[in-house]
Amino acid sequence: MSLSALADPTRRAILQLLRARDLSAGEIAANFEISLPSVSHHLATLKAAELVTTQRRGQNIIYSLNATVMQEFLQLLMTTFGTEAHEQRPNKVNGENQ
Repeated sequence: MSLSALADPTRRAILQLLRARDLSAGEIAANFEISLPSVSHHLATLKAAELVTTQRRGQNIIYSLNATVMQEFLQLLMTTFGTEAHEQRPNKVNGENQ
């Protein structure tokens, strides 16, 4: 997964929408004041980063949040920045360890 895919606020908003339910590109685009080609570009970036998956339903492509990748990413964040990392870090006051 590329973290640059999460750098854009529109892509983060799309992921928020997909947390609630699976949506077509048109349904996603209806939530933004940008062109459908721009939404398609954002969706392609999210798909390339494996943050979303697609499934064809008739003439529509339905986008879903790839929960597995998101769970792995959150696990990495918690391991790196979570309470375990905080507990191992020495406390400093006035430049001295306590």
